[in-house]
Amino acid sequence: MSLADAWARGRRTSLGLALILASGVLLAGCQVRPLYGQLPSVSGTAGESVQTELAAIEIDRIDTVTEMRLSDARRVLYNELLFGFERGTYPPAKKYRLKMVMNIGVSEVGVERLADVPSAYTTTMNVSFVLSDITTDRTLMTGKSFATASYDFSSQRFANLRARRDAEERAAKQVAQDVQARIAGYFATAR
Repeated sequence: MSLADAWARGRRTSLGLALILASGVLLAGCQVRPLYGQLPSVSGTAGESVQTELAAIEIDRIDTVTEMRLSDARRVLYNELLFGFERGTYPPAKKYRLKMVMNIGVSEVGVERLADVPSAYTTTMNVSFVLSDITTDRTLMTGKSFATASYDFSSQRFANLRARRDAEERAAKQVAQDVQARIAGYFATAR
């Protein structure tokens, strides 16, 4: 090995060590912590947990944009959020209010060949939500969430009704998970 090769190797090694050291310094200020862990305290006392904050949310009646048959999807969305927030425990006093407006649309996505009859549909659920403080009525967070679910269309009427209901329920569960994750993220970063 020549002197030039040894010098180039030493230079690469020192450059690699410098990059590792620089990335370590940059990552030292990173605030990565579990989403449902203990929140940092503002006044020096023990902080609340994200789960405690979620359990303190009161869910208002879910409004709908249209007067379609949405009672099943509305019920599934409400129940999924309620369980996700309270986790089956005794709920604390409510400090926050969640208001939602829901809309469901259905569109044809497939047509039978030579029959011009739909063979598949897609259900799309759109939800706008507002999280506010109950005591001050101050808006803390607003957002929108949507989900889609597809289902096949057959010649049996009952099967079509059940398939549509199942698609609405799947979309409602996805929206509930998204809304819960967004609100949990808000509580984790709001302090």
